[in-house]
Amino acid sequence: MSVMAFVITEACIGEKASDCTEVCPVDCIKEGEDQYFIDADTCIDCGACETACPVGAIYYEDDLTEERKVFIEKAKQFYQNL
Repeated sequence: MSVMAFVITEACIGEKASDCTEVCPVDCIKEGEDQYFIDADTCIDCGACETACPVGAIYYEDDLTEERKVFIEKAKQFYQNL
C-alpha cells in the first residue's frame, strides 16, 4: 500500500456523512462499518474530500496528531480485509 495522503478520523465514526464520496474524482472512499475510509492506492491527493467533509474528519497525513495516526492503520486494515 502506498503512502496515504488523506486520512479519515474519529469525527466520521457514527456520523458517516457521505459528502466526501460525492466529490472524489477517483472513487477512492469506501464505507466501512463505522466510518468511511480512503484507499491510499487509488487516492490522487486532490484534497476535494477534505474541504467537502462537513464534520472536519479528514486530515492530510502530515497534519495528524499522534493520537490520530491510528486511523492510518485502521484504513489499511479495512482495505486488506475487502
